[in-house]
Amino acid sequence: MPAGSILVADDDAAIRTVLNQALSRAGYEVRSTGNAATLWRWVSQGEGDLVITDVVMPDENAFDLLPRIKKLRPNLPVLVMSAQNTFMTAIRASERGAYEYLPKPFDLKEVIAIVGRALTEPKERERAPSKPDDFDAIPLVGRSPAMQEIYRLVARLMQTDLTVMISGESGTGKELVARALHDYGKRRSGQFVAINMAAIPRDLIESELFGHEKGAFTGANTRSSGRFEQAEGGTLFLDEIGDMPMEAQTRLLRVLQQGEYTTVGGRTPIKSDVRIIAATNKDLRVLIQQGLFREDLFFRLNVVPLRLPPLRERTEDISDLIRHFFTQAEREGLPQKHIDQAALDRLKRYRWSGNVRELENLARRLAALYPQETITAAVIDAELAQPAAAVAEKAPTEDSLSSAVERHLTRYFSGFDKTLPPPGLYHRVLRELEYPLLSAALAATRGNQIRAADLLGLNRNTLRKKIRDLDIQVIRTSE
Repeated sequence: MPAGSILVADDDAAIRTVLNQALSRAGYEVRSTGNAATLWRWVSQGEGDLVITDVVMPDENAFDLLPRIKKLRPNLPVLVMSAQNTFMTAIRASERGAYEYLPKPFDLKEVIAIVGRALTEPKERERAPSKPDDFDAIPLVGRSPAMQEIYRLVARLMQTDLTVMISGESGTGKELVARALHDYGKRRSGQFVAINMAAIPRDLIESELFGHEKGAFTGANTRSSGRFEQAEGGTLFLDEIGDMPMEAQTRLLRVLQQGEYTTVGGRTPIKSDVRIIAATNKDLRVLIQQGLFREDLFFRLNVVPLRLPPLRERTEDISDLIRHFFTQAEREGLPQKHIDQAALDRLKRYRWSGNVRELENLARRLAALYPQETITAAVIDAELAQPAAAVAEKAPTEDSLSSAVERHLTRYFSGFDKTLPPPGLYHRVLRELEYPLLSAALAATRGNQIRAADLLGLNRNTLRKKIRDLDIQVIRTSE
């Protein structure tokens, strides 16, 4: 007896043949079609125990068909395949009731495993009302297998309140994933509140998290709400959780265990309805061994572990990412940019110790500082030269922009042989080069000095001093 009946819909005959053969060998009865109309007729007639369908078909998009299938037969599992392997494809599949999303090309063993799971544990999964598609605000970019796994996991977690632990190197996009879980999940009507443990003095973390009462400590002149209260009904993102002091860890553990907390200086327990998402760039198991992190808290936070790969492990995504950042820069008023294949090849060979954030900063520099529309390999070679890379990775306090300009000027003046340049020329040219570069960076970031400093590889205090010394007018505009 067949293990079940599978309906396959894909306008690619080769894919239909491969799936038919693989599923038949696994013991399933298979019917296949190249259009949505036939698939709908079979489903409406009560045929099939499971559906595998491509998104794009000649007569109808599967995302339009899915709601009708789920309304007519809510317990019929539907697996959605797509070659458009973006984050929004996975989200749309999940929101419209798909049991699973399969990016093409897929692994046949994985397909067989998913089919078996769907048929042995069929269930209706609650969905939140669909959010209007906003492809201009796609938070995650990439088509690599590593990112496909991230998309699928995020799609599964959206409609849950499970605690998630996001791990990954700095610059991999941990907060972007946390925001995606919130913005596309059932808590999106609540607030997304983020707190970075490494950026807050240790003696203020408990007050920041749980709030404090008037007179709780010196300087507490009024009652203040904490991040838990601000995130009520929404999501609290605890970034760099490995830097949380032990005292605060104990209080956080109580919230996770009992669902309530007290303010600093308060006595009355406060019920908490907050989803927790934590993130770290450290190995928490090592911190546990060192006595710096509570093991019981780790297990409470690590309900669903999600690892973000460094950019060097998904270099095939660089072309999508650089074009995405160029598009963002263009929307912010910077010139349109393209990149040629040789330049892309250079980017894929670079190590990217700063990960996606480093690539984004590079894209903004290219858009702001280079006049040509097409970025070539020569430009990339100049940007990714070893001295510049070292400056970016070590984040020095010295004025890296001035140092780079000085090196170029030194090489230039060496051409005067034994004749010295005119007095004062060196610093005058240095000033004339710095002024337009800093002005362009500030314009590109709409006057945001923190972002401008990051873009230029400068210390923020150095940038502020340069703005004063060069008398640059900073105009802050709304984004």
